Amino acid sequence: MASASAAAPSGSRLPNPRLTGLGSGLFCSVAMFLLGCLDQLLFGASPAVYGVLFLLVCVLTALWVRGGDVLSAPVVLPIAFAVGLLPVAEGGGGLFGRLMGLVTGLATQAGWLYGGTLLAAAIVLVRRVRWVRDRQRRG
Repeated sequence: MASASAAAPSGSRLPNPRLTGLGSGLFCSVAMFLLGCLDQLLFGASPAVYGVLFLLVCVLTALWVRGGDVLSAPVVLPIAFAVGLLPVAEGGGGLFGRLMGLVTGLATQAGWLYGGTLLAAAIVLVRRVRWVRDRQRRG
């Protein structure tokens, strides 16, 4: 029988996954789509709620991507923003109406998009500089 101390985690730390470049793109795209659906259901497609959720996903993506793939995070985030905007975007019936709603949403919510991408880029640059310094120290 295993001891209780061996089964208990050491401290209550947040998860620290290390995503590849592709994994970070999939993570943030799926997360934004699901959060967009949740925003649509609970808040009636509130742009402010969607923007705040996007900032959270930006920070998590920038922190969870591997050191070697860290520069991919600011690239995949605008794509994830557009994917998540699909359920939130207002539009008439049909494909053309949904597409026009998506374009309108991208235009009117550009502040959230740029802000989240710049926040992730700042985190990524700090992480990249630290990663390069650590590699230089080791070898």
